[in-house]
Amino acid sequence: MKRARGPAQSKRAALRALERARHAAAATGADLSAWEGEFLESVEDRVRTFGRAFADPAKGTPGESLSGLQQAKLKEITRKAKGAEATPRKALRGKRGFRRDARERSEA
Repeated sequence: MKRARGPAQSKRAALRALERARHAAAATGADLSAWEGEFLESVEDRVRTFGRAFADPAKGTPGESLSGLQQAKLKEITRKAKGAEATPRKALRGKRGFRRDARERSEA
C-alpha cells in the first residue's frame, strides 16, 4: 500500500524531479521548446514559494505538489530530454459489461 507523503517531502520530491528533467535536457542537448523551459521555471518557482504548483485542490491529490497534468507533462519533458522515443497513447477500450447483442451472438 502506498503511503501518503507529507507536504515537505512532496515539495522536495517535486523540486528534485524538476531539477532532474532540467539537467537531463542540458546533458543530452535536447531541444526543449520555449514553452517547456518556461513551464519548468514557473512550476519550480510556484513550488518553492507556495509548496505546490496548483491552486485548485480538485486538480491534485492532497499533499502533492504537482497536479496530475503537471506530472504528466513533466514525464513527457523528461522522456524527451533522455531521448526516449515517444510512445503513442493507447486507445480507450469500451467496457465489456453485459450487452444484449453480445449475449445474442453467443447463443446463436
